[in-house]
Amino acid sequence: MKSEETETVEEYIVKGGTPLKGEVRISGAKNAALGILAGAIMADEPVTVENVPDVRDTHVILNAIEGVGAGVKEVDKNTYIINGKSIHSIDIQYEQVKKIRASYYLIGALLGKYHEAKVALPGGCDIGSRPIDMHIKGFKALGAEVDIMAGGVVWARAEKLTGANIYFDMVSVGATINLMLAACMAEGDTILENAAKEPHIVDVANFLNAMGASIKGAGTDVIRIKGVEKLHSATYSIIPDQIEAGTFMVGAAITGGDVTVCDVIPKHLESISAKLMEMGCTIEEGDDTVRVIGAKRLTSTNIKTLPYPGFPTDMQPQIAVALALAKGTSMVTESVFDNRFRYIDELARMGGHGKVEGNTVYIDGVEKFSGAQVAAPDLRAGAALVLAALAAEGFSEIEDIIYIQRGYEDFDGKLRSLGASIQIVSDDREAQKFRLKTG
Repeated sequence: MKSEETETVEEYIVKGGTPLKGEVRISGAKNAALGILAGAIMADEPVTVENVPDVRDTHVILNAIEGVGAGVKEVDKNTYIINGKSIHSIDIQYEQVKKIRASYYLIGALLGKYHEAKVALPGGCDIGSRPIDMHIKGFKALGAEVDIMAGGVVWARAEKLTGANIYFDMVSVGATINLMLAACMAEGDTILENAAKEPHIVDVANFLNAMGASIKGAGTDVIRIKGVEKLHSATYSIIPDQIEAGTFMVGAAITGGDVTVCDVIPKHLESISAKLMEMGCTIEEGDDTVRVIGAKRLTSTNIKTLPYPGFPTDMQPQIAVALALAKGTSMVTESVFDNRFRYIDELARMGGHGKVEGNTVYIDGVEKFSGAQVAAPDLRAGAALVLAALAAEGFSEIEDIIYIQRGYEDFDGKLRSLGASIQIVSDDREAQKFRLKTG
């Protein structure tokens, strides 16, 4: 398995001012991959998962399942064969999963299969509180005892799991996936009400069904699960990443470019397409492509993040950065997570004007950004700051890119293929060389 640690501290250096142009292939959905890779250990037969994004988060979860004894065979960087037959432990240590919050899917998978799981509470991006109380409430409804032990380890165990009616107080993607995993091998029927409807929920359900589970209604707010005794081998390809696609779409808008995102499901991108059209972009949809042609100057609009099919919280920083260059005043309201505006201070270094009040940021558009040294506060905000750098005059350096590498496969390579001047550097000498070469 690949290690997710890097010895050298890397950053992106960007020379802005070039419109992004061309076609870009979108990788598999990170958020679907994490639930699917966890679910793959529930069979005692080989399960082949294709279109796995080659990002840090998937490496972390693959290392974690290998650490408890599952067979993990890398066919190529996007295809893995996983076999849960050789699992010898239900104990996932903090060191293995501290980097990602989706490690909690291993609780649902191990509890569903072995009726016991000990998993360290997750890390990942600090974007406000992400309590897992709804997950715990759901596991208890299925008959599990759940304790949070010293060091933040969740210990869930049950004599047996029995189907139940579970109502989520809030729409939660994580809890919906986790309860699908646990319930698909419980005795009897489980109904999840007020379930999340995101595309990756449907993908995880389709994957489990390919392994012999009986899950109906994924993509609606009521999911019905008939427990089965065991799951079997399957081959499954992960859906394209809605957020990666959206990031490149905003990249076209913010640089006044012309980008076609390929291998996508246009329906998943409708809320993003609609807002870009409101901002003055031209959108052309194909069967599995979406083309975005930027406007001379973007126009302001208001955005409110909502669970799917609303505007995705994971696209909020990217669209806000584009609105910071739009004519007029925009309002962006974050209704899914708190603490998700930490990039506004970084954007101010580039000349952006945003004022945060509670869960809303008021943005006054400026004509241009200027290159600056900024730091990525989290995964999506980091990607948004890269987009800002691409639109800025002069050179920018983006630190803490380890966050961005958690969720974007070959981000700088894909941007270069669209004409961007961007490079990963690990010291001042490399940065200076880039400046001389591109300046």
